[in-house]
Amino acid sequence: MRVRTDEKRDAILAVAKDVFREDGYERASMAMISARVGGSKATLYSYFKSKDELFAAAMTEAMEAQGDEMIRGLDPENPDLAAVLTRFGRAYLRLLTSPDALAIMRVAVSEGSNSSLGGDLYARGPGRGLDMVTLYMTELIGKGVIRQCNPRIAAAHLLQMMEAGIVQPQLFGAPIEMDEEEVIGTTVEAFIRAYGTPRG
Repeated sequence: MRVRTDEKRDAILAVAKDVFREDGYERASMAMISARVGGSKATLYSYFKSKDELFAAAMTEAMEAQGDEMIRGLDPENPDLAAVLTRFGRAYLRLLTSPDALAIMRVAVSEGSNSSLGGDLYARGPGRGLDMVTLYMTELIGKGVIRQCNPRIAAAHLLQMMEAGIVQPQLFGAPIEMDEEEVIGTTVEAFIRAYGTPRG
């Protein structure tokens, strides 16, 4: 029975993701999703209490594996900090500029003040990422690779510098005027200058 339940949930998420992509968050409805899945709205609501909850699950679960793989690349045992951060930066921007990630950010901003959806999407995505990068920074501090500092601020600085000039234009549908590799390289250099130690 458990396997069947998981299969049904996965089927709902797959259909919901398609509906949200095709119709957008505002136009999509639980009735539309239920009709395409096959079954009653009551069944749909037994898995997801609201459209907000279903949107958050459908749009973020598919990205979690990619995000986890990206975080695993932050190896505190690797002595080449510049190489680790460069690979991370490429993976981070690939994830953040994917169509699903951009759609999630747009909905989070537009709906964030009207419901708990914005906070939920932040916790599942950027907030979770910041937590994991903070852990990495904490390990680097412990090894003397970067200086004593607030690891969460260091993590936020790294992530925000990586995004600068790349993510915001795409959110607005504007062209990117900066070279992604140059942004990543400059970010890594600036971060190491700001936080690195002679040992690091």
